[in-house]
Amino acid sequence: MPGTPDPHDVPEGTVVLGASDVARALTRIAHEIVERAKGAQDVVLLGIPTRGVTLAARLAQRLASIDPGFDPERDLGELDVTMYRDDLRRQPTRAVGVTRLPAAGIEGKTVVLVDDVLFSGRTIRAALDAIGDLGRPQAVRLACLVDRGHRELPIRPDFVGKNLPTAQTERVRVLLAEVDGTDAVVISGREPGAAAAAEEGAR
Repeated sequence: MPGTPDPHDVPEGTVVLGASDVARALTRIAHEIVERAKGAQDVVLLGIPTRGVTLAARLAQRLASIDPGFDPERDLGELDVTMYRDDLRRQPTRAVGVTRLPAAGIEGKTVVLVDDVLFSGRTIRAALDAIGDLGRPQAVRLACLVDRGHRELPIRPDFVGKNLPTAQTERVRVLLAEVDGTDAVVISGREPGAAAAAEEGAR
C-alpha cells in the first residue's frame, strides 16, 4: 500500500511514501527523462547534496538499464551549491561540499539536476548559478522526489516523484537506505486529520 513503510525504524510522523513507493517513483522518473530527451546518450545527472546525490546514483542505474547509451561512470556527478546560496550571511558556517562534474562534461548536454525535496526553489536557483560558471549545457532539467510547494521563485520541476501539499510549519524528510538505513518520506508537525486531506489534494 502507498505510504506503508518497510519494517525499519522511521522518525515520528506520517509516512507518505514507503520503500516500494520510492522505487516506483524513481523508475517512472527515469523513463520520463529518457522519453523527454529522446534517449539518454546526451543526458548527464548532477545530484545536489546530500540526498540528491544518492537519488542521482539510483537514477543513473535505472537510466543505464533503459538506454545503454547512458554510462553511470561517465554521466553522473554532484553539484555543491553552498557558495551560491543567498542565505550565507544568515548561515555563514555552512560547510563547503564537493562538486564533481561528470567525465562527459556538461557542454552541450542535457543536465538533469536531482534533489530530494523541492521547497522554496532557492537551492535550485543557486544550482543554476553554479552551472552557469561551469559550462553551457544544451538544457537544464530538474528532477525531485517530492515537491512540497511554497515556492518563492518561479521554478518548477520537470520530473516529480510525488506532489505533496504541505503547511509551512510541517517538515518533510526523505530517508534513503544508503544514508538513513531505510527508504521513506515522512512528514512531521502535521495536525491530526491533515494527512488524509493532503493525500486527497495530491491526487
